[in-house]
Amino acid sequence: MFGICTLSIVPCRKESSSTSELVTQLLFGETYKVISKSEQWLQICTTDDNYTCWINFTQHTPVSVTDFKLLQKDFIVSDSVAMIYNMSIKSSSLITAGATLPNYSNGQFSINAIEFNSKANISNCLEIKPLSQITSIATQFLNTPYLWGGRSPFGIDCSGYTQLVFKLMGVQLPRDAKNQVNIGDTLSFISEAQCGDLAFFDNEAGDIVHVGIMLNQTDIIHAYGSVRIDKLDHFGIHNVNTKKYTHTLRIIKRVIE
Repeated sequence: MFGICTLSIVPCRKESSSTSELVTQLLFGETYKVISKSEQWLQICTTDDNYTCWINFTQHTPVSVTDFKLLQKDFIVSDSVAMIYNMSIKSSSLITAGATLPNYSNGQFSINAIEFNSKANISNCLEIKPLSQITSIATQFLNTPYLWGGRSPFGIDCSGYTQLVFKLMGVQLPRDAKNQVNIGDTLSFISEAQCGDLAFFDNEAGDIVHVGIMLNQTDIIHAYGSVRIDKLDHFGIHNVNTKKYTHTLRIIKRVIE
């Protein structure tokens, strides 16, 4: 069984309970495979990043195997927020950056034979954008509040933020920082860093617990309380407000040349 997200944001839980930890979110138009069921909950595996989690069945929109295979998912919303209009029920909905517009063409798209239109700015997620665009894409989310498991301009965590920015750049990253660190080429020194490189940070046990995007060799944009810009050196992130180090630098990776 397959499904598609037809709400602006769907919360995805660690366990089959509304009180369980939020681990990620589905954005409009993203698809998934249903793995199992438990009363009012469905365990799913997301199509884009193979992330396993639970959603409530009331927020599930089924898609046939045939339709799932025919879905064209080339275009995503590049605006922070945008409106779509359901022409069948004559109703508007709000969607967010990174939302997918299946079968999109000339401002219209369709899901399960339901037609929508939108004036949103879109981008082709199959085309890698020039590295020169990453600063403008990354900074459009400044001051977004931190939310564990979040992936939207209304609340986002550190790896959700890097994943969303890179999705808008045309690059698919894994969901969590501990997996994102396995992507790209390792830099030997911070002096080699350039805008768009990913910086990873660990805890005392050596586990990767944080990630951010280098704006240059001394500035990093990351989600910590909110999406913000702080200073970075070979020790780690130096908070510009508290004047203290908040994260210990482990490694810097280059994903886009």
